[in-house]
Amino acid sequence: MRNKGLIITLTLLVSALCIYFLSLTLVSRGVQRDAARYASRSGQTNEKQRQHYLDSVWRAPVFGPLTYKDVRQSELGLGLDLNGGMHLTLEVSPVEIVRAMSGNSKDPVFNKAMTQAQELRKTNPSTPFTTLFAQSFQQIAPSDKMARIFANTTNKGAIDINASNEKVVSEINKQIEEAIDRSFNILRTRIDKFGTSQPSIQRVKGTGRIQIELPGVDNPDRVRKLVQGQAKLEFWEVWRQDEFAPYLNQLNQVLSAKEQATATPAVAQAATDTAAAATAAGDSTSLASQLAKKDPKTTAKADSAAPQKNVLASLFTMPGTLGSNIRDTARVNAMLRSPDTRAVLPTNLTFMWGVKPDVIDGQEYLQLYAIRKARDVEAPIGGEVISEARGDFDQMSGRAEVSMQMNPNGARKWERLTGANIGRQVAIVLDDNVYSAPVVQAEIAGGSSSISGNFTIEEAQDLANILKAGKLPAPTRIVEEAVVGPSLGKEATNQGLYSTLGGLAIIMVFMAAYYGRAGLVANAALLFNLFLIMGVLAQLSFALTLPGIAGLLLVIAASVDANVLIFERIREELDHGLQPTDAINKGYSRAVSAIFDSNVTQLIIALILGFFGTGPVQNFAITLGIGVFTSFLSAVYVSRLIIERMVKNNTTTLSFSTPISRNLFKGLNLDIVGKRKIAYTLSTVFILIGFGLMYLQGGPNLGVDFRGGREYIVNFSKPVVASDVRDLLTDEYFGGAGTEVKTFGAENRLRITTGYLATDEGADADKKVEEAMFKGLNTKYAALSPTKVSSSKVGATIADDIKRTSVLSLGLTLLAIFVYVLFRFEKWQYSMAAVVALFHDALIVIASFPIARAFGLNYEMDQVFVAAILTTIGFSMNDTIVIYDRIREYLRENKHLTFAQVVNPALNSTFSRTMITFTTVFLVMVVLYIFGGETLRSFSFAMIIGIIFGTYSSLYIAAPLILDTYGRKEKDRLNTAEADAPKLNTAAQA
Repeated sequence: MRNKGLIITLTLLVSALCIYFLSLTLVSRGVQRDAARYASRSGQTNEKQRQHYLDSVWRAPVFGPLTYKDVRQSELGLGLDLNGGMHLTLEVSPVEIVRAMSGNSKDPVFNKAMTQAQELRKTNPSTPFTTLFAQSFQQIAPSDKMARIFANTTNKGAIDINASNEKVVSEINKQIEEAIDRSFNILRTRIDKFGTSQPSIQRVKGTGRIQIELPGVDNPDRVRKLVQGQAKLEFWEVWRQDEFAPYLNQLNQVLSAKEQATATPAVAQAATDTAAAATAAGDSTSLASQLAKKDPKTTAKADSAAPQKNVLASLFTMPGTLGSNIRDTARVNAMLRSPDTRAVLPTNLTFMWGVKPDVIDGQEYLQLYAIRKARDVEAPIGGEVISEARGDFDQMSGRAEVSMQMNPNGARKWERLTGANIGRQVAIVLDDNVYSAPVVQAEIAGGSSSISGNFTIEEAQDLANILKAGKLPAPTRIVEEAVVGPSLGKEATNQGLYSTLGGLAIIMVFMAAYYGRAGLVANAALLFNLFLIMGVLAQLSFALTLPGIAGLLLVIAASVDANVLIFERIREELDHGLQPTDAINKGYSRAVSAIFDSNVTQLIIALILGFFGTGPVQNFAITLGIGVFTSFLSAVYVSRLIIERMVKNNTTTLSFSTPISRNLFKGLNLDIVGKRKIAYTLSTVFILIGFGLMYLQGGPNLGVDFRGGREYIVNFSKPVVASDVRDLLTDEYFGGAGTEVKTFGAENRLRITTGYLATDEGADADKKVEEAMFKGLNTKYAALSPTKVSSSKVGATIADDIKRTSVLSLGLTLLAIFVYVLFRFEKWQYSMAAVVALFHDALIVIASFPIARAFGLNYEMDQVFVAAILTTIGFSMNDTIVIYDRIREYLRENKHLTFAQVVNPALNSTFSRTMITFTTVFLVMVVLYIFGGETLRSFSFAMIIGIIFGTYSSLYIAAPLILDTYGRKEKDRLNTAEADAPKLNTAAQA
């Protein structure tokens, strides 16, 4: 084997990285177990105490110099379906932005166009609102110009009275895009402060949507309010330190006296020592240290008292200014909310945290600002007065700054505010977090000003975006939502574990039984592959989900295919009389071409799924894509290193067969191509029956993510009849809207899916649908304690997008495979036959669902179903590639033969590999079907059908189609009679 040293070095390096990152996962799990033990009493876990433990070690070293925070960021996590939590997809509403840009115009043409565009949006959810608005405006007033409405003070400098309609639409799109960016940044700040571990927030590419995942969330209503609340930008005056220091000194005395009175002498002494140490260790210029020195007005009173603990000094530890270590912010917040604090501090003194931490001597601190704000009093200036803001450079100093322009009303307020605060700070506050507090140098008239500081240009641009947050209203609406309860997540985790172990065990037993000692090598390579996949996923801080586990199982099964292909090749070479070493070398070299082509087609599918898919489909695609590379490394290189070492040592005889498999599939001479017309007929009949039944059933049984609507998983204390629940809810409580109810995983658990108010994506509609459902359930099943354990919602807009991208991903997959096969095999007939066979497989899987429905197996077609179809295509293509590769080999080595003369021998010679691979993948999917749970039942059923018919199409559809196009023409051109043709030579070539 060439480059053996490089391969060994690379393998060791990758293995070391995998061990390191997987060890971080183990450390993290250990800390979480410690937290659970700490918070457990009498078998019950106090969630607040558990979270308190985790917070206390968040920045403490737990693995060498690595803190728990570092470890959590690099571990292999669990997704929402395994761990519980909440998933949201939000969309920034463009309607309010367009209205605001028009200055809330009362123009009848504008308002009529807006109304018409909103109506059109219901039937064209994937078309941008601005496009619909422009089309409506043009239709209502063909000769009118939008600039007449949008050339106002809000858009000063961007849209003038002479601007074309195209220019106006372009500017509106720009403002909407900026609003999405601002919403993303604001939401990211809110989510980071929400308090969940490993939150995820990302923009969905190509859309105006933002996707959020919050593991472990147990208060969905709070999350909805948090993410849908509109940003509130305000400008506030700031207290000087000398003004609020006396109040803090007084507060410190009150808190210290109270703590000393309630503590035991020993505890009080220990607390005093700790506070003294904290004060001594702090910066001498810190505000905490200054406050520790008695204020002149209270010195006499303090000196006459007994020594007290300096409570505030132990909390306000930020060097140089008022602030706290980030781990102490929860304690500070609790202290500031206490009745004792409110009784001491004046009503117009409110403390607010800075938004970004400062790193000082390796510790993170948040600054605390004293804001001159009374409860229920409006800010002197709100964000609505900002007309423009941008990051810029100071012409004199060359430093980054922020330029800000206010409208006339804001300019007057800004002039009064700055004039009254010369030499003092004015805080820029968004959502009660201080983003900046610049010092006013002079009274600013005209509304144009600049904010300078120690900014980078990126920080200046961020602040500019924050200032523009109040320029236009950009409310968000939830278009997709899923809430998974922790009990359902734990059940899914067990299902995933059982299905993985079961699939792995079946494959390992099968390989050992079929290939003997070589099978044990394949099993070692398989375990190494599994180790590599998990290690790489951990390096990517990947969150494993049930679809990810399905992808993992499929990778495990498919990786065995490479070893099967290699071992079958080696057995052929041994049968041809080669020595073991030569047979091994030739077997690996001949198998690599087909393995490479198969992996490329799998990678194409993984890339397309990863690009167009979201959520579970993307998770599946990432696992599949990583598995392509790790499988190639483990099957082609690692297994060869082991086998060559075993042969070289010659300590034992290396077998590639057992008594069970030694003569299996030997001497096959099936006339597969001769039965092709029967196969064509059977496939056509099956597809027609399936689609006919689908028509009679009222169309495909689409899942909620394809048709839109809401879905709930409800537990009962005893089993209930699903059809009775459906009739009750549909007729009386869901207004006759399409509703489906079925048992989900257990007899006492139902999945309720409804289209009631599906087009209404507001929070009120969510509440209304859920209340209607429980009102109906409680009228008849109140004694069975119906409890919601999971819920999801998909809006009409996102459902339409999912359908469109699903069709697009299928089309692109077939196109990409057509191009790749054409490149590799150089004849369009090969590409055409492969794509027709794959399209046949997709139609067969689709047709099988209504047929199964006719027999009482009611499976939905959803995003994961699309992943199953594309994976079936990948599996079928692997088999087809192996057959194509053998045909090409026979044609190269027997140049005097035609395609028609080699196609049957090629099919027969690869039949053993085809059936072995079919058996391993089929058994794994059966295990997934049995143990994978209801969430993956549709996927595993589709895969089982796809594996059966994918194998069948590789044999009876793909290669025979080439014969019916290229092969027949070639025979006629050469005028060669099959009876007189030379015999095919399949012996090993020297």
